[in-house]
Amino acid sequence: MVEFETKKAEIIKFGRNSFVEIARKVAKTDEGENEFISISKGFYLPDGTKRFSKGKNVSIPAEEEVIVDVAKKLKSI
Repeated sequence: MVEFETKKAEIIKFGRNSFVEIARKVAKTDEGENEFISISKGFYLPDGTKRFSKGKNVSIPAEEEVIVDVAKKLKSI
């Protein structure tokens, strides 16, 4: 069984009721832990509850070199 822990999350709001969440998470199993960065798209329900869109997320390794390279590529596009 995999247990997920969110260490830190930031929300970027856009549009009328949409957001992107960027989070640092840890996946824990009996074999060990794996830290990663998760980028997920979601939306707010009328009552303000957050919902995540299915299939609209990406995870990258939490390795400094990878994070820096992804950030550079995002800025250059």
